[in-house]
Amino acid sequence: MEDGGPHIRRRVSVRKRNRGSIESLCVAPAPAELQPSEDLEDEGAAGRRRRKTGSQEPAQENDSEEDMFNGYDSFTENSFLAQVEDLEQKYTQLPEHRELVTDSATKGLCSESMENKLPVFAVSSSADPETNQHIKNQSAADGPAGPEPDSDLLFDVPSSQILYFERIQNSSNDLGDQSAKERDGNSHKSLNEEPAFSHQELPQPNDDLSEARASSETSRRKSIADHLKSAMAGNATAQTPVFSRSKHLKETLLSEEISVARKAMESPSDDLGPFYSLPSKVRDLYAQLKGIKKLYDWQHTCLTLSSVQKRKNLIYSLPTSGGKTLVAEILMLQELLCRQKDVLMILPYVAIVQEKIASLSSFGVELGFFVEEYAGSKGKFPPTKRREKRSLYIATIEKGHSLVNALIETGRISSLGLVVIDELHMIGEGSRGAILEMTLAKVLYTSKTTQIIGMSATLNNVQDLQEFLKAEYYTSQFRPVELKEYLKVNDTIYEVDSRAENGMTFSRLLNYKYSDALKKMDPDHLVALVTEVIPNYSCLVFCPSKKNCENVAEMLCKFLSKDFLNHREKEKSEVIKNLRDMGNGKVCPVLKRTVPFGVAYHHSGLTSDERKLLEEAYSTGVLCLLTCTSTLAAGVNLPARRVILRAPYVAREFLRRNQYKQMIGRAGRAGIDTVGESILLLQEKDKQQVLELINGPLENCYSHLVEELTRGIQTLFLSLISLKIATSLGDLYQFMNSTFFGVQQKILLKEKSLWEITVESLSYLTEKGLLRRDSCGASEEAQCCFHITKLGHASFKGAIDLAYCDILYRDLKKGLEGLVLESLLHLVYLTTPYDLAAQSEPDWMVYFRQFSQLSPAEQNVAALLGVSESFIGKKASGQAIRKVDKNIVNRLYLSFVLYSLLKETNVWSVSEKFNMPRGHVQSLLTGAASFSSSVLHFCEELEEFWVYRALLVELTKKLTYCVKAELIPLMEVTGVLEGRAKQLYGAGYKSIMHLANANPDVLVRTIEHLSRRQAKQIVSSAKMLLHEKAQTLQEEAEELLRLPADLPGLGASNTEKA
Repeated sequence: MEDGGPHIRRRVSVRKRNRGSIESLCVAPAPAELQPSEDLEDEGAAGRRRRKTGSQEPAQENDSEEDMFNGYDSFTENSFLAQVEDLEQKYTQLPEHRELVTDSATKGLCSESMENKLPVFAVSSSADPETNQHIKNQSAADGPAGPEPDSDLLFDVPSSQILYFERIQNSSNDLGDQSAKERDGNSHKSLNEEPAFSHQELPQPNDDLSEARASSETSRRKSIADHLKSAMAGNATAQTPVFSRSKHLKETLLSEEISVARKAMESPSDDLGPFYSLPSKVRDLYAQLKGIKKLYDWQHTCLTLSSVQKRKNLIYSLPTSGGKTLVAEILMLQELLCRQKDVLMILPYVAIVQEKIASLSSFGVELGFFVEEYAGSKGKFPPTKRREKRSLYIATIEKGHSLVNALIETGRISSLGLVVIDELHMIGEGSRGAILEMTLAKVLYTSKTTQIIGMSATLNNVQDLQEFLKAEYYTSQFRPVELKEYLKVNDTIYEVDSRAENGMTFSRLLNYKYSDALKKMDPDHLVALVTEVIPNYSCLVFCPSKKNCENVAEMLCKFLSKDFLNHREKEKSEVIKNLRDMGNGKVCPVLKRTVPFGVAYHHSGLTSDERKLLEEAYSTGVLCLLTCTSTLAAGVNLPARRVILRAPYVAREFLRRNQYKQMIGRAGRAGIDTVGESILLLQEKDKQQVLELINGPLENCYSHLVEELTRGIQTLFLSLISLKIATSLGDLYQFMNSTFFGVQQKILLKEKSLWEITVESLSYLTEKGLLRRDSCGASEEAQCCFHITKLGHASFKGAIDLAYCDILYRDLKKGLEGLVLESLLHLVYLTTPYDLAAQSEPDWMVYFRQFSQLSPAEQNVAALLGVSESFIGKKASGQAIRKVDKNIVNRLYLSFVLYSLLKETNVWSVSEKFNMPRGHVQSLLTGAASFSSSVLHFCEELEEFWVYRALLVELTKKLTYCVKAELIPLMEVTGVLEGRAKQLYGAGYKSIMHLANANPDVLVRTIEHLSRRQAKQIVSSAKMLLHEKAQTLQEEAEELLRLPADLPGLGASNTEKA
């Protein structure tokens, strides 16, 4: 950025001193004068400019009346205005010249050039279209029609002149209307001739018309010089418009650097520009916002790979904490800024999506692109089409798939320049892996210009993935902090050593003094292991189950020294206070006992507000130890000095190497620790299995596309036919061969062939009424085409699990017969997820108690569903009854939970009322919001369900936020959850506009337990959201005002003019 300084100063001085003759305004400039270099000027060009502009003294602001024009030429005979007068007299001696100067030169300069180059002023053009077309045609033939955005002409005309020329133009139009027909004839006659101000002889207009125009103009206007004198004087004393010139110069410099970077990327040269083909501002932002001043060697090597430069697909793998994400971010910024394409980033969990959006919003605000969230019920389908700025879509696996479908359906998949997948190994994990595979297969099949980048810390069978993605592979074992792995058996600690005979070597004995009571309570010596590092360093303890997390946290606090209570005591009391505020006066009794010691548990039983608060407290060192489940390893980034694995199990299943690697990868914090340690606690009986675990290879990734039928291959076929990617049996079979499953079919298929599986899946979809098959003979089977039905299309658009689509249709159809709208219960039931209902088991006593409290209208809902109070009462008393559909009963129970939550908006009270963990209540709410959004899209495709559309829009919004109405605008900002929204609202920040214009320092002082980094992220996210909404409204308005291309008669009119 330092290189830009002299350039900016030189441009400022040019604005003040470069005053040419009026011909420079009225005559089309030569290309050499108008076309600025897109790079920073070289020394020779700078010298020529200095000779042209004279003095290089920096311009100074001066508001005094003595030097009113401050650096502009004075009113002398050789001045700019004197030249204006001379030229005016020269061109206004004859009537035809006077008209041409006014009409052609003024319109051509001010209406076209200034309107395009100075968007601050709304200069409207109502000039004769033929005259304008004439000028444009001639400009295209002779050279550039006007200056580029950073041309010197931008600074040569003060705002008063622009407004003056606009007035001249408007008044000229008034006069010209009197004789439009005659002028039209003359204009049409001279369309292919030289411009009006060239030296060729011009056709003479009618004498009577010339005299009328001459007398009218004489009485209508003073001389141009008089107008300019008064306008410039007024401009000099007028208040400066709200337009930051320094901001404009910074934006100009940034656009120049992007232009240079774009050329560098297109050229075969090895010169990567200021920062890996990106503007130097990107480098400065990384230093300022993330503290990254230099890349690791492997990152530099990866970014300079020839395959990356040629935009080939890439898979790269490094240990956790190696810095994989930074490489992906730089590649995304190259695509957004230099290639001007949209980017999709797919992340595994909602929490990581929100963390990444908060992290990148500042870059979007500074560099001029949008960051859009596609997670849960958030996201617009199809995404807003933007003409000026590019979008970075950050999505979960499911939303990423829906987004790609929408882009293919609207013919916009080519606008997607890059797809980045974090945790690529998840392609081998159940139904979510199948959805990820479908997404990538469609991108590969439909767009040859979209690049795919996949990254992971735990990949083994990379060759299969390379073949599927047609990608290059890069790997490194780099870690910024050394990781030492240990095993603990009884009192002995061994270091993992692959060179040793049995894979480990003796390290040390634990010498912590244990009392008999402590030995009984802590047989695994956890107290000894954690007190070696806390409270000065951080520690994570991974436990097999959620209940074990809470038990271990409480056990540790019983035996920790009382001195731990004094460590950052005030800040820990603030954490307790904030937890109490989030729970409306209630706080978890376990956390209330453990947080004063700097210890907390972390698992899905906590609300998202609680998890976020504890993560922030741990990141800042207020909490020094978290007991957590394995999901933390794949979630948000919370590194530690020491990671302890309580047992080699996740629930009841033995630990897999991929899981083990992810967990121990959290050990060692770059820039803080010099070493990271992991200790796996094991019993003697598990020793051999653990040695195989730590020394064995990573597990292979295998496709789940066929294994997950209704959410895999059948969903894929339905979407392929709906999107018209493949509609015949042969085409669908060929597509399957190009998938990850197709690459691995020899390994995965034992009994049936891929052709047989394809035929069976299509038959199932046809029988279910989702597809319709053309009649064809056996010999033409491969060419036999399939068509999607209305139900099939609705299921595809709603992303409904095909196992439930017919049940959903039946429930919605039945609901129309007697939809109860006196309360929300009936609608809530219809949007309660089927899969969650199948997994739940009601507490029958709670069920009966809640059922007996229903109002008559709510009891009517239960009666319509066939669930009676007597049935629930008998189940509560332990009687076995099987008359009612279990799925309906379970689903109604969950709808009671959701209905109570919507009425009370308090997770704690609902959790106690239904005897459910508050985290599970919130997960149910999140699932219902997402399913409600899917049902809404489903109903939009079926005319018979029109009544549900408006109802579900509001219900989806209620389920998404589930807070008081005044907090919803604040919670639209990424990272602002209910607890934070309440704090902000209480402090007077009641809208997105308030947050977007907030001062982060003031936020830190006003809002409790808010770090400066978090405050800046909230402000950046609010600015991003505000800009996005404003841009969308602006583009909608422009679209409404644009002349339709298919307007009847438009083509005939153009033909006549030609």
